[in-house]
Amino acid sequence: MRYRDEAGVRRLYLGGSETIQSAMRLADPVRLELAYTRAMLCSLLFRPDPKRALLLGLGGGSLAKYIHHRLPGCRLEAVEANPDVIAVARAHFALPADDDRLTVTLGDAAACLAGSIAGAVDLLLVDVYDERRQVASCATADFFAAAATALSRDGVCAVNFWSNAPEYPVYRDRFLDAFSGRVLLLPVARPGNMIAFGFATADGDWRWQQLRDRARRLEPVHGLEFGTFVEALRQANPYSENRLLI
Repeated sequence: MRYRDEAGVRRLYLGGSETIQSAMRLADPVRLELAYTRAMLCSLLFRPDPKRALLLGLGGGSLAKYIHHRLPGCRLEAVEANPDVIAVARAHFALPADDDRLTVTLGDAAACLAGSIAGAVDLLLVDVYDERRQVASCATADFFAAAATALSRDGVCAVNFWSNAPEYPVYRDRFLDAFSGRVLLLPVARPGNMIAFGFATADGDWRWQQLRDRARRLEPVHGLEFGTFVEALRQANPYSENRLLI
């Protein structure tokens, strides 16, 4: 594991891979530097005020930091299997110490999810990779079924997939099955990443006007490109003139 600073950005790499696992702008450590992390928080378009979040896969702690600083009403548990990742995130990527709203747990993500209380999680973020690929134990049918069970009544789960990986179609279809098709896909500007959102219910307001109005309200609060996300969702998912179809 190593990190490198270049042009004001610190990047985390695992093993000998040149794949960027995490990135932090040194002048603004809470900012979400990588496009896919911002896309994962498109979840807030559907659940803007989560009270309990579970993050599986820590990396440099970008999502954990953001939620801790920008969502003060949310309690977050982050689960990471590699103690060195936790140590580096704390020492070099400005991940704050545990407090009453943040707990970083050393453990297996799949086991943690399987043991979660049903219906307890408002926001579930899954970003579990080693230096080469998505961790297979966090992409099984049982894992995604546990993810669906863990969500609260209006909960949302966001998973970061690599859409150019050969296993992606299998993983995506497992995710679709686990959420009975209540899924939206959001391609990220950088080719490869595909964020899949699974919903506990399809009862939300999916009208374009409502989604765009919500995006306009959220953008100044979070500094994230919610309006762009809405249009990308329109391109990647079934829709009618008036609404997303889910």
